[in-house]
Formats: sequence, C-alpha cells, structure tokens
Amino acid sequence: MAFKPLASFILSKPTADFLKNVSKVQNVRFLASVGATQSENYEFIKLTTAGEKQNVGVITLNRPKALNALCNDLMKEVSNALDSLEANTGIGAVIITGSEKAFAAGADIKEMQNNTFSHCITGNFLEHWSRVSKNLKPVIAAVNGYALGGGCELAMMCDIIYAGENAKFGQPEILIGTIPGAGGTQRLPRYVGKSKAMEIVLTGAQITAQEAEKMGLVAKVHPVDKLLEESIKLGEKIASNSQLITRLCKESVNTAYETTLAEGLHLEKRLFHSTFATKDRKEGMTAFVEKRAPKFTNE
Repeated sequence: MAFKPLASFILSKPTADFLKNVSKVQNVRFLASVGATQSENYEFIKLTTAGEKQNVGVITLNRPKALNALCNDLMKEVSNALDSLEANTGIGAVIITGSEKAFAAGADIKEMQNNTFSHCITGNFLEHWSRVSKNLKPVIAAVNGYALGGGCELAMMCDIIYAGENAKFGQPEILIGTIPGAGGTQRLPRYVGKSKAMEIVLTGAQITAQEAEKMGLVAKVHPVDKLLEESIKLGEKIASNSQLITRLCKESVNTAYETTLAEGLHLEKRLFHSTFATKDRKEGMTAFVEKRAPKFTNE
C-alpha cells in the first residue's frame, strides 16, 4: 500500500522526505487496520481484528514449518477462535488465512497415520472440523499458496474464497490410499460440477487459482501481496450491513445447496417475510427513501 516513487524520477530532498512520510503514514494506517494480536492463548493460530472499525476477525493459521498442516489441536484452536468471534457483537465478518507459501497443505498425515477404523468411529474423527461451516457470521477464506486436501476442504467450508495468484487447490488423498474426509467429495461437486470434481479427486491433480476462478470455486483472484488487504475490504463491506439480516441471507443461500428448489424458494420467502419484523429492515428502507446512509442496530 505504501507509495513508491518511480526510480526514473529525480526528486528534490524536501519532496523525497515528504513522500517518505506519506509512505510511513500509509503503512501505519494499514498496520493499525490489522489490529492488535489476541493470540496469547493460541499455539497454532494467530487471532487479530482488522478494518477501520476493527469489525473483521482474522484467523491466521500458524504452523509454518509444517506448511500449516491441519493437526487436531490447530483445528480446535480455530473452533475456539470462531466461538470468540461469533460471541463478539463488534465483529461482522471473519477471515481465515495462512502464509504466502501455504494456506494449508493438508491434514497432518503423521498425526493420522496410525489411526484405526474403530478409533475413527468411536472418536468421531474430524467431526469438530465442521465448526467452520456452521459459523453464523460470514467466513472468507484468503488463500495463498497450497490449499490441498484438508486445506482445500477448509477453504470450501468458508462462505467466500479469495485467492492469491500463486494459490494451488487440490484433493490428493487418492495418492496416499484414502479419500477426502472433511467434505472434499461433497462440497467440490457443488462448486465445480460432477465431472470436474471427479477428475480432481480421482487423480489428485492440483489446479491453479485462475482455473479455480473459472470453475466457480474461487470468487476472485488477487496479487499475492494484496490478497489479505482485499479480503479485509470485503469483510468490512459485509460487516457494514445488518448482522441480523446478513445471518438470514447466509442461511438462505446455504439452504440452496441442501434442499430442492421448491423447498429453498419457500424458505427464502419466509425469511424475506421475517425481515419485516426487524428494525433494521425498516431503517434500511427508510434510509433509502430519505437518501441517507442506514444506521443498523442488528435488531
């Protein structure tokens, strides 16, 4: 975000000093927008807030040596962080991201290598991963680098996926003698269709961010160094609306993936009708008529 003067320009010292100060101010503003860390109690993630109003929660996966492999304790921390952000009325949207090298390169194979069928059944293995998809507030996946196996599944649990230009998606479980177990065979066909999903899960092939965008898996592709910034902007835009109405809208869209068209249309109509019992619906329409910005109270 900092202003970088072109090397071909010859600047006077006062002008150069001014530009340096502008650069510093812009950097400070961006850093302030990311918010202070709240990660003292987390080992495998970082939890921060972002945006001018600090109304966007940011969960950063933080196992760099393991390319953010999704171990059991990391996913428990993600779940706990989501609990915290969901209970925070000042947060209107959530971002889950990783590093430039890897969003998450997959589940932790070493951790599950010696699992048995009975242990998986009695321990309800991977069940707590579904916490991400059940989050009531919108969740944005900001994906740079590898999003493979469990990493791809984690991204698909989110409501919107933004990807950096270097992102790689895939479900390579077939290559190690197993199948996706956290939604890969179920969510992927809903995103990209049966034929493409079959190709991906049966070959373990990786797809680029650009291919993923064409398939409908990714909403937008951004330069690597702009990904988080653009994701925060999206989160801020979502958070500026009524959290109450946003929750109803998210529920309605998600229902489209789980019911028939007739059932989905019926639910949508009822949820639409229900907004007329809210103060925010009245405020939104009144503000529109009066040509002013609405002041939502989430009521």
